[in-house]
Amino acid sequence: MNTHRSRLGLLNGILVLGLAASLQAKPEFWETVFLTAYPELHDTPVNLLSSVETSENALKPNHCGICHLDFRGGGQRNGFGSLFHEYVKKNDVDVAFTKAIYDPDNKGSTDPDSDGATSADELFDTTTYSNTPTLPGWSAGNINQSSQWNKNNEFPGFNAEVSAYLTPISGPVTDTDPPVITITSPNGGETATGNNSFPITWTATDASGIAGINLYISLDNGATYKPLALNLPDSSSFTWFVENRPSSDCRIMVEATDTLLNQTNKTSASTFTIVSPAGGLAPTTLRDFDQPGSQPLVDSGQVLGQPGSCAGCHGNYDEAHEPFFNWLGSMMAHASHDPIFQANMVIANQDAPDSGDLCLRCHNSRGWLDGRSVPTDGSQMTTLDDIGVACDLCHRMVDPLNHPGAPGIDTSILASLDAVPTSPGTGRYVIDPESNRRGPFDDTISPHQDLFSPFHRSSALCGTCHDVSNPAFQRDGTNPEYLPNDFDAAATNFSPEVLAPVERTYSEWLHSAYNTTNGVYAPQFAGFKADGMVASCQDCHMPDTLGHGANTNLYPVALRPDMPLHDMTGGSSWLLKVMPTVTNFPYAAGTPEATALTNGAERADYMLRKAARMSAEQVGDDLNVMVVNDTGHKLPTGYPEGRRMWINLRFYDAGTNLLAEHGGYDYGSGLLTNNTTVYEVHPGIGTNLAATLNSLNPGLNIEPGPSFHFVLNNQIFEDNRIPPRGFINSEFDTFGGAPVGHHYDDGQYWDNSLYPIPEGAVSAHARLYYQSTSKEFMEFLRDENTTDNTGTNVYNLWLANDKCPPVLMTEAFWPENFTIDSIGPVDGNNMGISFNSISGYTYWVEFTDSLASNTVWKPFASNSWFEVYGSPSIVTDDYSSATSGGAPTNGHRFYRIRR
Repeated sequence: MNTHRSRLGLLNGILVLGLAASLQAKPEFWETVFLTAYPELHDTPVNLLSSVETSENALKPNHCGICHLDFRGGGQRNGFGSLFHEYVKKNDVDVAFTKAIYDPDNKGSTDPDSDGATSADELFDTTTYSNTPTLPGWSAGNINQSSQWNKNNEFPGFNAEVSAYLTPISGPVTDTDPPVITITSPNGGETATGNNSFPITWTATDASGIAGINLYISLDNGATYKPLALNLPDSSSFTWFVENRPSSDCRIMVEATDTLLNQTNKTSASTFTIVSPAGGLAPTTLRDFDQPGSQPLVDSGQVLGQPGSCAGCHGNYDEAHEPFFNWLGSMMAHASHDPIFQANMVIANQDAPDSGDLCLRCHNSRGWLDGRSVPTDGSQMTTLDDIGVACDLCHRMVDPLNHPGAPGIDTSILASLDAVPTSPGTGRYVIDPESNRRGPFDDTISPHQDLFSPFHRSSALCGTCHDVSNPAFQRDGTNPEYLPNDFDAAATNFSPEVLAPVERTYSEWLHSAYNTTNGVYAPQFAGFKADGMVASCQDCHMPDTLGHGANTNLYPVALRPDMPLHDMTGGSSWLLKVMPTVTNFPYAAGTPEATALTNGAERADYMLRKAARMSAEQVGDDLNVMVVNDTGHKLPTGYPEGRRMWINLRFYDAGTNLLAEHGGYDYGSGLLTNNTTVYEVHPGIGTNLAATLNSLNPGLNIEPGPSFHFVLNNQIFEDNRIPPRGFINSEFDTFGGAPVGHHYDDGQYWDNSLYPIPEGAVSAHARLYYQSTSKEFMEFLRDENTTDNTGTNVYNLWLANDKCPPVLMTEAFWPENFTIDSIGPVDGNNMGISFNSISGYTYWVEFTDSLASNTVWKPFASNSWFEVYGSPSIVTDDYSSATSGGAPTNGHRFYRIRR
């Protein structure tokens, strides 16, 4: 008979406890509210465990293991805590706890730890069971996810103490025997096919019941095993999606734990075989795409948390500055849902089986780390996995090079890996297996574990996913074609100087003038930085802002002038605008969350407008159009296929009649005329690889040359993208980033294009456009997909949304109509400068007190640049610390306005 007191009556009508609703927003009080609502649980293991309370690392006298994986509090939640979090979104804390126990709205389970006892029974039934109350979020099958489990040096006695309160037990504790296991499949002689499902079946029995099952796979006849599935509830079967790692020496191990933590395992009686599936132009397997770093289930530890959990403190208080809302408006947040990525990955898997693993590492990192990346098409990912590049991935990331100042625990984390990355890139991350959040500040206060990490100030963190190589191809001396590595084998060197380039944004920055102590003056990107200097990726893409890192109603965090704005803005505004219309996208148009995407699209357009400058000047019978790269990487950069930037130039006669146009774009068809300079990269398939593929696939007739098949592309046929400041040809050549088919001098970060001036032309208008994906690439995604309809879907999305129209970045006029109209005293002793301006442009204000061949122009101390919204514009020098800092001592002052 159950003797607990039913709380369901509290859910209907007035809550008799009368606890203040304001407590809902204060996590530090949640435990107190819980114990106030249920005083009979006070001074029980539900809130008291001496092994946690006496630890030097404990944050408070009572533990928080009722909800959290870390008994010290904060971070990820166990099953009961996750259910409570769902209910507390729309209920006061005490009501939310009651609903978490009984789950009246079916948001989860009344047995969230899958130990066979409901939360109500675990907490209140002291008649049927001899050890209650027990912890409703924990069982013998999942306690290994706790931050304290097996940490006897930090938490002496924790294992022994907590194990007595995991699962309710009837009668005295007498079972000391481990479970008995019998494997029925695969038990020897079977054949499993990679990327296909295969049933694993077994029986496991025990007098006290089975608390959890772990499955392991060996590919070397039992010499070594690695996890296949962990923390399964008591069952007798599992549908295994087989990793494509061919072997005839495979065995399965089933490990069972009973409710009293007695454990044993059983292996297949003899070996079975894994074979590769049919298909693919290249005979690749998952081994071809193996890389160093944290491995799924082996090193991943606690599953990456949900960003919505972080939003409890880091969101919903200041949309302009808070981390959550701004992250939600970035493509980082929607990397899993990106329909172009999804369609492109299908073709990659068609071309080179298992290559999708490269994509899933970053686009679906949560599911990849938790063992759901097979098949490599992402079909086993869950809704909870579709969180893109989210909070926990970045804030649990470990510096693989362990630079000075890194958290002390990183040494042991790195030592536990089979292989440690030696350079950032291609998703070779190392993840803290526990929920220790890292960040760039050493003066924070937080209710959860947080660690200062210099790595989080460095561009190398961003390079983890923004410097992509294809490990199937390796450099061959000075040969422009990268040659295939041995198939069904991992690369032996993962340096960007060795492997074939796909994206090289981080390497481009690494070898630029931005990667210097002072960086480059770029106030349009510098956010709240007074000096306007930018050096790292974060300086531009997470600029400093004046704000609070968390909700001050919840925790007394300081107002910081260097709080990183988590907008992570790039150049993709079109996708952010159309994502709310994509089928199954979680944030439909009109929702508050969709507003975040709209804001993000506006930020992306702003960044594009500030990325380049342009001028047009007559040189003889030609018009020279100069484009200047004002970014810390090539322009454009990132994923190469379909991404381009071009010059549109129109000449007019005296009657403003159009005489000639270069780079005309048809908005109806999406076609661009090819009589202009188009800045883009053309990777493709080299001669040797084409011959190899044709030999492996009778009837195939691949011609060497540019292609959109990114996973097969092993040569750069053309690359005229504009390099950044500090460019040196020899340095860019080391990582496969040197210009191809176009020349830039060392130090050149601009490009000149000459256009013949037609007879009768008296003026011209030049525009620089950017397009994140082209008509040709969209047609490729539609036509080359022979697997499913993702290519057709994204093509239809493109058709229905203006065919990804180009974005105007900057413009110039010939003859130049940018002139200073007047200069003279205004408002007393101040100096005013009026100049002809163009709406939407950014202008810089500089001054000097003497003119010479080596004149140094100095910017105003603040407000040194501004975006105008009409013409003319007026700038005032009041000689204060905000402008020039004082009147000229020699009686002369010269001003320069530039754009």
